[in-house]
Amino acid sequence: MLAECPEGNSRLTKNSIFNRNIADMSSLVARHRAFALPVLVLCCLLGLLPLPASARLAGPPEGWSAAESVRDLTAIRASGQLRVLVNQSRHSSGVVRGEPIGVEYHRLRALEQYLNRTTRDGREVHLRLIPLPKEELLAALLRGEGDLVAPGELLALRRDMPVRASAPIQRDVPLVVVSRQGNRRYQRVEQLAGHSLALPVGSAARGALQRLNAGLKAPIVADWQDPTLAVEDVLEMVQAGILPMTAVELPIAERWAKVMPKLRIDRHLRLAQKGDLSWYTRRGASSLSASIDQFLREYRAPEDADRVFQRVYRRSYKVRQPLGRAERQRLERVRPALMRHAKAQSLDWLLLAALALKESTLNPDARGSGGARGLLQVTPAAARSVGVGNAASLDGNVQAGAKYLAMLRRRYFASSQLNERERMAFVLAAYNLGPQRIQGLRAEARRRGLDPNRWFFQVERVAAERLGLGVVSYVGSVNKYHLALSRERYRLEPN
Repeated sequence: MLAECPEGNSRLTKNSIFNRNIADMSSLVARHRAFALPVLVLCCLLGLLPLPASARLAGPPEGWSAAESVRDLTAIRASGQLRVLVNQSRHSSGVVRGEPIGVEYHRLRALEQYLNRTTRDGREVHLRLIPLPKEELLAALLRGEGDLVAPGELLALRRDMPVRASAPIQRDVPLVVVSRQGNRRYQRVEQLAGHSLALPVGSAARGALQRLNAGLKAPIVADWQDPTLAVEDVLEMVQAGILPMTAVELPIAERWAKVMPKLRIDRHLRLAQKGDLSWYTRRGASSLSASIDQFLREYRAPEDADRVFQRVYRRSYKVRQPLGRAERQRLERVRPALMRHAKAQSLDWLLLAALALKESTLNPDARGSGGARGLLQVTPAAARSVGVGNAASLDGNVQAGAKYLAMLRRRYFASSQLNERERMAFVLAAYNLGPQRIQGLRAEARRRGLDPNRWFFQVERVAAERLGLGVVSYVGSVNKYHLALSRERYRLEPN
């Protein structure tokens, strides 16, 4: 919603798929001159394709290099700091208004107390949590950027990694299929052949699918999602009916089903059941590993560990299906105005449509607080600030909202250090909360060692800790609607 707005108090990794060896190609051309041109053309076309998320392996990329020395417990105690690399997802490491809701927080704080209780020289150790994408955790550990990895999910290890898994937090964790209540039921996992599973980047289901598909006539397709979506985001989109089904670790599915009641866990549809939930240290950190193993053997989670999680999240996940029959009809009526003003401001019209879904459920007559009204919930004052006199009409409302978004992008978030996805996330956050407050959150993120140029999982962490889930859910909802609409772009745009 746009509020009063003079200057700012308004609400409003690319790898190629194939790295061809030039010498090998020259030899191929020499042996098969008749086919040289088609082969070269095909290779060039393949090189232009975007990298599919399925090519992102969990763990370090091919060129990882380990740090020269390993910090063991003695060095950690001397420094006073245990650096813990945590999965950046809210499921694993989220904090809302100072209350931890990430599944790893209770264990990690208990580990901190255990290490300080067993110290012999009185020197205390304090945790420093370093949030990273799940698929980057092990690489960062091997580069010496952390001492311990606590992912909260299954991780796939390569045999050549000098990494040691801790005593299991939970043994034989299965990957199970999760869909929406009312969807078709399957009796055997083989019946999923030819269907797709929506998976977050870094999902442990990748290897399980490869093994399972080897025995199927038609593969189960891995539909890898945008990297802005963590496991809980994919589950939310499955609950809304945007995505058909996913596969996640059973404990994760059971936890989120407590706050997403429309999820259906198909426990009998298992992709794999051999993984242990563990923490990870580098080989050579023998004292640290031994202390962690002893702690995990003794640790018992509190019975009410998820009490705060359920209270915080039960009302937070409100994304709905944006492409139902009624929504498509509404979108078709307002599409010309959205496309016209989005083009004028160099915006994606589907982003405006996603914003309208969040602000007004595509209702041009919607009225909000503070005089906000219309499709994009613009106040008269905000409209005048960008030179639009009548925000009550559909055309004027969309024009004012689009111009305001463009102004925020130009004035506050034009830096070349921002990629376009993150840039528009910051613009949306500023549209909701005001640009000055978002800049303040970025400054706080920088002071904490987080990336101030990334909203998702970085600056949004600061927002959640200080302000709650309001702006985080706002940007997340618009992002999910935009991704859902973009999947159907060819159906939604006129021929």
